[in-house]
Amino acid sequence: MNMTLQGLNGIIQVPGDKSISHRSVMFGSIAEGTTTISGFLPGDDCLSTISCFRKLGVEIEVVNEETVIVKGRGIQGLQEPTEVLDVGNSGTTIRLIMGILSNTAHHHTLIGDESIAKRPMKRVTDPLRSMGIQLDGREEGNFTPLSLRGGNVKGITYKSPVASAQVKSAILLAGLQAEGVTTVIEPEKSRDHTERMLEAFGVQVKEEGLSVSIEGGQTLTGTHIEVPGDISSAAFFLVAGSIISNSQIELKKVGMNPTRTGILDVLLNMGASIEEKNLKTDVAEPFADLVVKSAPLKGTEVGGDLIPRLIDEIPIIALAATQAQGTTVIKDAAELKVKETNRIDTVVNELNKMGANIEATEDGMIIHGGTPLHGASVNSHGDHRIGMMLAVASCIAEGETIIKNREAVSVSYPSFFVHLDKLKGSK
Repeated sequence: MNMTLQGLNGIIQVPGDKSISHRSVMFGSIAEGTTTISGFLPGDDCLSTISCFRKLGVEIEVVNEETVIVKGRGIQGLQEPTEVLDVGNSGTTIRLIMGILSNTAHHHTLIGDESIAKRPMKRVTDPLRSMGIQLDGREEGNFTPLSLRGGNVKGITYKSPVASAQVKSAILLAGLQAEGVTTVIEPEKSRDHTERMLEAFGVQVKEEGLSVSIEGGQTLTGTHIEVPGDISSAAFFLVAGSIISNSQIELKKVGMNPTRTGILDVLLNMGASIEEKNLKTDVAEPFADLVVKSAPLKGTEVGGDLIPRLIDEIPIIALAATQAQGTTVIKDAAELKVKETNRIDTVVNELNKMGANIEATEDGMIIHGGTPLHGASVNSHGDHRIGMMLAVASCIAEGETIIKNREAVSVSYPSFFVHLDKLKGSK
């Protein structure tokens, strides 16, 4: 351990949930009437969503860092944009907006940054085409730039090969104005922020096991959305508080949606000391305060239907596993290869530079625990979650760690380094 660090101590409020912030702007834009959003995440990805909907003619006022007012136009009130819609680094924006724009007969061109240009889109473009939407792009619509013209949508029953909230959401959103019923059946249940929020906006959604259905011809009504703290952001401090000696961190108002709390299940199973306080469940998205204290961890196995509930937390779970006694196996996580980076290879390569003992597998990794880390020159490769994981790793590494491309963290947690310094007691 880095002997100069006396532990992380204090109380912080992690930024608003990224998934919920995206959807609140999108659904507010296509609703009738005004939507107010509190606890909004002003990260780069969510600002890309605001930018796209402004280009579609929606009036969106950013009152302050966490409060946004959206003057909805209804789906048919969206205007045909005069320029391309640039989603930046946001996979959520591009995949969900395709579903929304499917309801209009306008023409749209979608682009993103270099990372988005490598991310597969056929998982969304293929089912949308089967609903009657005109879609094209590089490699037959698998990569950006993409062009889309919607209208005359027909409901489908789609058996998704992957448990992906983005795929499910895109199809359900295309079904809002479709003829008939649209149903998505998943291999495992993915996060359900879209279903919960559609209901908050007055849309009827039917859920049955691994199947979700929506009847066409429904409209959204403006509402107030309270965005809880992002558990994916809290995860970095849940692990930091566990593996850095003499730590006690309280994280306020963290989202406790059951489809997202896999990180808690894994850490508790590893022996972490995490206490839940002030749980609030009478809202669309439940939240609670979490208190984490240093604790010895042991290796575990992570796989199966747990993976969709913690896919974004695997880089930080890998770090926790390097400090646990015994071996940790992460499997069934091939989805990591098509995130902002190939997260399997990137996590393995960067942590091994610091002295970890991790092997990559086809669908995950094997982590041999109990390895002391040392300082090294490492790289986020432009991936926000890798950048934050490496920053936590640097806290327990002996010697100096240099993190290249650390500014990538602003995608989901612009104040991350400020909060880390606060907990260290730095002035």
